Amino acid sequence: MMRDKTVLLGVTGSIAAYKAVDLASKLTQAGAKVDVVMTDSAKEFVTPLSFSSITHCRTVTNMFDTPDEWEIEHVALAERADVVIIAPATANVIAKLASGIADDMLTCCVLATRAPVILAPAMNVNMWENRVTQENLAKLRARGFKIVEPGTGSLACGAQGKGRLADIEDILTAISQALRAKADLAGRRVVVSAGGTQEPIDPVRYVGNRSSGKMGFAMAEAARDRGAEVTLITGPTTLGDPAGMRVVRVQTALEMRDAVKQAAQKADILIMAAAPADFRPATVARSKIKKESTRGLTLKLVPNPDIISEVKGDIVKVGFAAESEDLVKNATAKLKRKSLHLIVANNITEAHSGFGTDTNKVTLIDSQGKVEALPLLPKSEVAQKVLDKVVSLLNASRKNPDKPRRRK
Repeated sequence: MMRDKTVLLGVTGSIAAYKAVDLASKLTQAGAKVDVVMTDSAKEFVTPLSFSSITHCRTVTNMFDTPDEWEIEHVALAERADVVIIAPATANVIAKLASGIADDMLTCCVLATRAPVILAPAMNVNMWENRVTQENLAKLRARGFKIVEPGTGSLACGAQGKGRLADIEDILTAISQALRAKADLAGRRVVVSAGGTQEPIDPVRYVGNRSSGKMGFAMAEAARDRGAEVTLITGPTTLGDPAGMRVVRVQTALEMRDAVKQAAQKADILIMAAAPADFRPATVARSKIKKESTRGLTLKLVPNPDIISEVKGDIVKVGFAAESEDLVKNATAKLKRKSLHLIVANNITEAHSGFGTDTNKVTLIDSQGKVEALPLLPKSEVAQKVLDKVVSLLNASRKNPDKPRRRK
């Protein structure tokens, strides 16, 4: 999402300015070109060289510096920016922007840009809660500025409360959201399921599988970064909630079925990357089954519902098939049986592919019978390949309403 994008990073005079170095580093690692503009006060906390060393670009600090090439620098910086982020943003710079004051390079750039502007405030809790600051923020929000709310906790001044710079990951998510306004899934609602389910035997034991949820989480994050409004429905997993989406955590296949059907009612796309258990115990013991009280344990299992088959309506449905043999044959049969538009099949017996890995080797099969085998890729790249196919399906549906999106 950030590759080949230009981010104008404004840094102001706050003790949190050192965190902006980490932000610049992560943006650069993500492939963005980062133009850094520092106020005079910011230089009291961190040096321009810190940013230049990371971004490999000149850090702008003075309104009247002579640029390498003849140009009106604040205008040039403003025009080439795809997004402007000020982190940290002090109460002072917030007040100046709210009043339209442009008395340094940073405020001039903001006044001259047509790019989205994001502010990540950092200040003393009393300054944050001051009525003037809140009124200034309200003015900026009304003008379309995005505010990444500060965190709550111990502040550098020793006070407790709201005012510390938001987590860098949250700031990066806000930047991604601003950039993806023009992405190919902008305005689309996507439901993604992930992980396995746990079907209880008693309060301690359960029936489950080896699904880690990594593929589903990668799908959700890729859809988010391409502009979609994402709902991620996940079974138990060690993965943390991704930023910038609604996350619903469930335990059993029945809970997942209910959550998916509800979320899919208003969705354009359903990506069923989860591996819900095919069976569940017919009865669940109310207390722990004692090993000493039985010579063995026999479970009667009943089938769980086929979740994706129960989702009806004008929605693109993408399924996943983890197979150990006859990959294309079995996956194609599943695609037809479940009335899918696309199925993502992988052979779980292959090395570095399947449950728990960070990579996957998949074959894409669509409802027209087209088969595309992909090489071993990181799951994040597999997710992008799947979404490329989904976008082509959506484009085809606009040209021909009966293909591939059909009402069930």
